[in-house]
Amino acid sequence: AKEMTYNQIKGSAEYILAQTRVRPKIALILGSGLNPIASEIENATRIPYKNIPRWNSTTNPDHEGVLIIGTLDKIPVAVMNGRLHQYEGNSMKECAYPVAVFKAMGIEKIIVTNAAGGINTDYRNGDFVLISDHIKFFNEGPLTGEDASILGGNRFFDMSDTYSQYLRNRVAGAFEAEGGKKLQQGVYAYMPGPQFETPAEIRMLRVLGADVVGMSTVPEAIMAAACNMKVLGISVVSNMAAGVENKKLSGADVNETCASIKEDFKVLIHTAVKVLEEEN
Repeated sequence: AKEMTYNQIKGSAEYILAQTRVRPKIALILGSGLNPIASEIENATRIPYKNIPRWNSTTNPDHEGVLIIGTLDKIPVAVMNGRLHQYEGNSMKECAYPVAVFKAMGIEKIIVTNAAGGINTDYRNGDFVLISDHIKFFNEGPLTGEDASILGGNRFFDMSDTYSQYLRNRVAGAFEAEGGKKLQQGVYAYMPGPQFETPAEIRMLRVLGADVVGMSTVPEAIMAAACNMKVLGISVVSNMAAGVENKKLSGADVNETCASIKEDFKVLIHTAVKVLEEEN
């Protein structure tokens, strides 16, 4: 994979900052079917990925591929409406590149969302899961061949609290106080896709302690850890994973579930952004 040089990262960041006067400290990455929140961003500047130097475009029809900079409840935010996946032919590095750019833009905290398959049999379709940790099986990583010291971190960086426990608990408390439903907390397993997993793979993942499974989020979370950024990870259980229920899986089901929870999801994002803004 192409190396990421600091000049490239800085060049992308400078291009974005030149388009707007808003200076966000919080970024939001929206997963499949979770884009209705994008329309709530005020004073929005919309920057297509294809215009940003070295930032790859998305090929997934459910991902718009636009970076939106504006405010949510008066809080400045950068919102990736659509993300980059490995299954589109991106390297892990290319999937995570936007997070390095966010760091160079002065962003300190990141909310990463996704639609995921439920492995934990206590979960139900439409549940919200705050990611407590992840399992990644594959050799490639976003920092392979890179030294994260260019991003303010270390080559060997800690991943013991990547998905900040403190922020998770604060957000869960605030959301329930808003009358939101109980949030699950669980471990996200990363599989590259684009095929859904096999029932045998899901049984294996359950044995290993995974609660949900998906095809995104982990590259970004690893890059955030390398950059010393705080991460809040949110999965929407958009279908039960293969073999959990006796039915075939489809992308249409994922979108249908996401559409059904969108109002609750908006409240969760508004709550999470407020909490992250308040917490240093």
